[in-house]
Amino acid sequence: QVQLVESGGGLVQPGGSLRLSCTASGVAFSYSRMTWHRQAPGKERELVAYISSSGGFTNYADSVKGRFTISRHNALNTGYLQMNSLKPEDTAVYYCNTRRDGTVIDYWGQGTQVTVSS
Repeated sequence: QVQLVESGGGLVQPGGSLRLSCTASGVAFSYSRMTWHRQAPGKERELVAYISSSGGFTNYADSVKGRFTISRHNALNTGYLQMNSLKPEDTAVYYCNTRRDGTVIDYWGQGTQVTVSS
């Protein structure tokens, strides 16, 4: 049974930082790409960041480029999203996703709330 557990969300002031974690079990994590998505109230879920299975390639949405950093520690089956210079428009529920390379089956975490407000 595949399980993704996110943590690290919370309330932060504009300009602050948070680091989200996503720990996977039941999946060959080191052979799986990982992405972070977010969904704000009344909006569609959007892709925020991508990291390849080896960690050698990353990509970001324009709205977070230069502020967010995606990384992973395959030995710990854990991925991260470091979020700096947070803005109120970053407020959303953040979800991690993983998909084993060469497959089309997606696995999702339960989501963690990030609120940026003074």
